[in-house]
Amino acid sequence: MIMSVFFRIPCVATSFLLDFYLIYLVSQIHGFYSVDLKSMQAENSKNIIPPTSRSSNYIALRFCNPPLQTGSVIEENDSCCRYMVVFQYGSAVLFNVEDHEAEYYLQHVRRHASGLLPEMKKDDYAIKEKPLLVDDMQGGPDHIILKNLDIDSIRVISSVLGQSIALDYFVSQVDGIVEQFTDINRGMEKSGTFTMDRKKLFQLVGKANSNLADVILKVGLFERSEIAWRDAKYAQILDYLREEYEVAQRFGNLDFKLKFVEHNIHFLQEVLQNRKSDLLEWCIIVLLSIENLIGIFEIIRESTGIAI
Repeated sequence: MIMSVFFRIPCVATSFLLDFYLIYLVSQIHGFYSVDLKSMQAENSKNIIPPTSRSSNYIALRFCNPPLQTGSVIEENDSCCRYMVVFQYGSAVLFNVEDHEAEYYLQHVRRHASGLLPEMKKDDYAIKEKPLLVDDMQGGPDHIILKNLDIDSIRVISSVLGQSIALDYFVSQVDGIVEQFTDINRGMEKSGTFTMDRKKLFQLVGKANSNLADVILKVGLFERSEIAWRDAKYAQILDYLREEYEVAQRFGNLDFKLKFVEHNIHFLQEVLQNRKSDLLEWCIIVLLSIENLIGIFEIIRESTGIAI
């Protein structure tokens, strides 16, 4: 699942006297499955930003505009570079990308992605860079203000937003499973019988278990960024965004729904097991009846032979 988070960052700054800041508009979108990072890294080696941690579940890339010419001097505008962080579990986070440019950068990911999700989701957020800010960061409604947005900040922000949009996908998957079990329970309430076959039930079991495993293992929801461990200012950004996006609470809700699914699975497995036991009992009864009939037939035949 590629879950793409777009950051549209203007290449110009806004200044009011000494209150200088850059505004980073955020748009989150997702639409694919997992990404082969090794092949993507090989294809885009010139754009790869060297890692600063040992994490292997993502790569960061930089795409810079052609140099801008000022008079007779050619200068490269660093503020107009595009940044993209791509995660193995399918999330992609784009910085400084306009809506009409997004598809071009997503093509780099799409060539190494597997699967296509049936639904695209989108969310918005804002990041402001304010060099004169007293603290390293400051939170606000639907935005965060940073004193300096560097590459490690981009990595930390991307990790939370990538996990958040991935969590949205898994929650929607589990909601679908819960809805199926709700329909099953309503059907049992009306008819008093359970008609689902064992194969379909096991498919639901596998889907529920794989969703939970993906959230914990692939998305790494409980793994703390190595960058955040090294520097308190990045830890502050990480903790703020995880709180802002309610990552822990949303996983708690997901876990509650999975427990509901697990309870239903155990109940329905018992129903199927009892149904199988009933069938075996009837088979035994039939076999015993046949054995008795054979015994009676033998007795009658022997009696007839003696009489003759």
